[in-house]
Amino acid sequence: MFTDSQDFLLSSYNYELDPSLIAQRPCEPRHQARMMVVKSKKRLPSNPLHLKVWDLVDQLKEGDLLVMNNTRVLRARLRVRLTQGSLGELLLLEPQGDGRWLCLAKPAKKMRPGDALWVEANGQAPYLLKVLDLDQKTGGRIIQFPSEFKDREKIEGLLKKYGEMPLPPYIHKHDASDIDRYQTRYASSPGAIAAPTAGLHLSDQLLEALSERGICYAYITLHVGLGTFRPLDHEDLNDLQLHNEWVEVKEEVVSAIEECRSRGGRVIAVGTTTVRSLEAASLSGGGQLKPLRGSVDLVIKPGFKFGVIDGLLTNFHLPKSSLLLLVSALTGRENLLELYKQAIEKKYRFFSYGDAMFISPEGVIS
Repeated sequence: MFTDSQDFLLSSYNYELDPSLIAQRPCEPRHQARMMVVKSKKRLPSNPLHLKVWDLVDQLKEGDLLVMNNTRVLRARLRVRLTQGSLGELLLLEPQGDGRWLCLAKPAKKMRPGDALWVEANGQAPYLLKVLDLDQKTGGRIIQFPSEFKDREKIEGLLKKYGEMPLPPYIHKHDASDIDRYQTRYASSPGAIAAPTAGLHLSDQLLEALSERGICYAYITLHVGLGTFRPLDHEDLNDLQLHNEWVEVKEEVVSAIEECRSRGGRVIAVGTTTVRSLEAASLSGGGQLKPLRGSVDLVIKPGFKFGVIDGLLTNFHLPKSSLLLLVSALTGRENLLELYKQAIEKKYRFFSYGDAMFISPEGVIS
């Protein structure tokens, strides 16, 4: 794929967005969100189609395979009272063993090693935690929970009592329905701190209609963490590194993709996290897709050679984000920015609760 020096500068991935286009509430029903369909391989796109997510029924073909991320978002935001009596906040990131958890903390400077924290929630007795240490890499804190809360599944029950859904900071309107609406309909593996947002568009009715059309499904797991949502802050992207995220690509996914290829179908990723998972599994297998279970820090940017996916359903992403780099690797940076310009002109809704973009296999230039 053609690249130029501008592709490796963070400032090249900036664009101006009217804040009124940042979606504050999701579309109902899910499949009625708008969808821009990219089908051109030209360096500057021809006119994309402007459809609804429901129209995936017509955009996909019998025998195609949709691969989705089945992670479930934890209620990972905890309100805490500090030793001094003031209020703070923890965002759980990942387990460190024996009940220790890496957390982002606010205000971090007031949470020092040795400090006690009391988790508070309406109708619940305060719950005592302890700050063990600082984490230099993330700026976070290592927090001691009781040892039985050793992993994502074990701690989910506690978080359901005390935690809040960790909506992104640009969503200002919180609602009780977010507990359901900020999850995909197939979320089954607890562990994410943000939703794999492309999947939020897929309703039960749409999934059933796609299945009746002859579309097949497979599920990977990537627990969305810092590697996906943390803003980038270095202008030079040549040596970009991302925080590790936990991934599982099972043998059944590998088999489903092999069967898809054998029948002439296309592999369509639902969301950038699915892309990272599948391509990381391929790279770890030396260019051959194999099962993978563990941490992944794969960076996908222009010049990346895709080995697994043929197309992508995704959302409209934040400026200067790793997600924008990944989508640019499929479409070309200039193409993508032109498409975003058109989306802004046509008042598409952006970010987590916003509208969708479908990059069809015909629109992939890498």
